[in-house]
Amino acid sequence: METNRTYAGIPEEFSKLDTSKIVLIPVPYDGTSTWQKGADKGPEAFLNASENMELYDIETDSEVYKQGVYLAPAVTESSSPEAMVEAVHAATKKYINRNKFVTIFGGEHSISIGTIRAFNEYYDNLTVLHLDAHADLRKEYEGSSCNHACAVYEANQNTNLVQVGIRSMDISETRVMNRDKVFFAHEMATNEYWMEDVLQQLSGNVFITFDLDALDPSILSSTGTPEPGGLFWYETLEFLRKVFEEKNVVGFDIVELCPNEAEKSSDFLAAKLYYKMLSYKFKINEEEEKYIDEDTNTDSPFNKLSKFKDQEED
Repeated sequence: METNRTYAGIPEEFSKLDTSKIVLIPVPYDGTSTWQKGADKGPEAFLNASENMELYDIETDSEVYKQGVYLAPAVTESSSPEAMVEAVHAATKKYINRNKFVTIFGGEHSISIGTIRAFNEYYDNLTVLHLDAHADLRKEYEGSSCNHACAVYEANQNTNLVQVGIRSMDISETRVMNRDKVFFAHEMATNEYWMEDVLQQLSGNVFITFDLDALDPSILSSTGTPEPGGLFWYETLEFLRKVFEEKNVVGFDIVELCPNEAEKSSDFLAAKLYYKMLSYKFKINEEEEKYIDEDTNTDSPFNKLSKFKDQEED
């Protein structure tokens, strides 16, 4: 990736680390996928699509890029899955320490082990909201606990894990799954109140890990393991907006874009999804800021419930 590149081609004045509220960390990693390879090309395809995207969001009447988006150096560690997780953890922690709203774009889902670990070190009572077709709850797979099939096993042990859209899993995962906090796709299809039911399971601080195969293949086919019966665009946006409105979303990652040269709409959807999530976060912050007591708030409203507000950067 170009060293002087900016996210979405935004002007340099909105891309500097010191003044940006948002950090985007690309992680072009595909070391443990087991079917279609190519998720390591996902960040580049996402960035290319972002450069061709209109930056005014109609729904929120905002241009969130003006909050500042710093495109961090890509995490390129590939010597082992364990080393990759440590590198992602360190990079994520570095920017949380700088009081940034940290976002990550993968890469396959094993990268989320590192991102979740970093956020869980900083935020009390953390919920990991996991949108995915797959449960990803195996303790170990193919000789490693840092495998895409293990992406949220650690989160299940150490955080309030809430899973949405699940429709594929191994029977062994039923033994560790908290059934009360799993929303299977076939049940969501007949439950008009599923969004409200999910929201009731979330704590105040929420980290979102969004595997793009949570979406139906009819709207996003370029992913390593597409599964029929997924989420559609407007229901996904409605749900995400509710989460951002009602909870303190402290960060998010998006993973498993496996680009196809003959099919660019998936790349563009991923770009729009990322920008929508930023737009919801900062539009809602703007609306709420006037109600927050300045004496109890830090400079960054998204950080108001963190454990360690005053930690210095490593």
